[in-house]
Amino acid sequence: MFHKSCKNLLVRGVNWIGDAVMTLPALRVLRKAMPEARISLLVKPWVSPIFEKDPNVDEIIIYGAEYRGIIGKVKLSRMLNKKGFSSAILFQNAFDAAFITFLAGIKERVGYDRDGRGFLLTTAVSVPQDEGKVHQINYYLNLLKQIGVEAEYSEPYIYLSLDERLSARKFLQDMKRPIVGINPGATYGSAKRWFPERFAEVTNWFIKDTNGSVVIFGGRNEVDIAQEIEYLFRRQQSNKTLPPHPPLNKGGQEGGVLNLTGKTSLRELTSLISECDVFVTNDSGPLHIACAVGTPLVAIFGSTDPKLTGPVGYSNVVMSPNLSCSPCFERTCKSNDMRCMYAITSDDVYYGIKKLLPNRPAVFFDRDGTLCRDVGYLNKYDDLQIFTDIDSITLLKERGFKLIGVTNQSGIARGIIEEDFVREVNKIFIERYDFDDFYYCPHHPEEYCSCRKPEPGMLLRARAEQGIDPKRSYVVGDKETDMLLAKAVGAKGILVRTGAAKESVYADFIAKNITEAVDFIIRDSEKG
Repeated sequence: MFHKSCKNLLVRGVNWIGDAVMTLPALRVLRKAMPEARISLLVKPWVSPIFEKDPNVDEIIIYGAEYRGIIGKVKLSRMLNKKGFSSAILFQNAFDAAFITFLAGIKERVGYDRDGRGFLLTTAVSVPQDEGKVHQINYYLNLLKQIGVEAEYSEPYIYLSLDERLSARKFLQDMKRPIVGINPGATYGSAKRWFPERFAEVTNWFIKDTNGSVVIFGGRNEVDIAQEIEYLFRRQQSNKTLPPHPPLNKGGQEGGVLNLTGKTSLRELTSLISECDVFVTNDSGPLHIACAVGTPLVAIFGSTDPKLTGPVGYSNVVMSPNLSCSPCFERTCKSNDMRCMYAITSDDVYYGIKKLLPNRPAVFFDRDGTLCRDVGYLNKYDDLQIFTDIDSITLLKERGFKLIGVTNQSGIARGIIEEDFVREVNKIFIERYDFDDFYYCPHHPEEYCSCRKPEPGMLLRARAEQGIDPKRSYVVGDKETDMLLAKAVGAKGILVRTGAAKESVYADFIAKNITEAVDFIIRDSEKG
């Protein structure tokens, strides 16, 4: 069994962007199991930005081009040896991962027994017998389970700084909302790519139907695909015959379409996707990025299997053909007819977008200190003192706002509060004051979860389940974390001086109490 007392752990990450995103839950498991350990991640440079802000990783070691060949591997192993790792866990399946950690003299080397590398591992874990049926996230978690680590499932989450979110929002500020992002490429091969003419058709329908905008994303080697979509879009809009070849990429905005293909770093791509209202994509790295930032997405699968690498979470629509030849897992279509992709129509994808597109405004309320007195850890009814002006929120319902509660309740993880009691108190607000739902985070701050404010996990879940448009919504709370939450999703933040904080540099408005906050929301919403 793996020694969880290890204080200096090396994790060999995987080489593909989508796979890298799917290792994030396993990294979180390792951090929770080994809170005192230093965790270093060895990855290729093109996937390293995924982990840049991740609090579960202490160090990122770049496996760069200088480590190619036998001499390079010896050089890398010597560098790793100097760092004094006592254990290594290999998420990558390759022989190379086991060979390098063996050369580095790392005493404990754990990984799947495959690719002829078992003799180089001190703990060689059998590959799951049902590997062809296991989602890739669970594949990595299973490795940890088999070595005695409690590997609870969670969804991938990429950590973005507030500056990154605000920068992306500013970049898109001139685009009309709603914004749909499209990713028409797929590195693995043409068998995974839906047709440019259908992406163009969906783009045209969306802009005409919603008066919104479309952003095209992709890598440098996918510029030609994006140019073709732009050309076909313009032809469909004009209903005229255009020159047979698309023009050189100008990288600008035209007719509601912004082409950013090949023009973003991976961090920029991630933050821009997080600002989209819906994302349409083939099975590719950006699909998993969209999942990990909580953007609703339509995922198109042809040659691959969504059961293995499909989107997870509560806000996605998967398009997968019901054909005997799919999935085939080929890079190119062997029958040369691409029937799996032809089976997915533009209508199918557009209906998926419409299903996911958020359109309702909401007001998100913190609980303790905002709706009721903050007593530290509310764990008995005798301490529940709901503020007397709470009835004023009915004015918000009358104006079409959904009422959603979002509260951090780390007392559950600390053993101070019973989770059932939290649910019962939240239910009071639903039944007595007509809240549409009430979300809570039960985790300890050191778990670095996606749902603990100011991270936006609770609000993103509410967006998916309630059809909420964050950009038309408000967050009311008594703490700076509530105002940071508002900034993270593009809502307006209102600080109420009924709890912890009296001032905030992030608040859009500071109110004396709930009544004053409600009055501001009504006046502000009537402006637009």
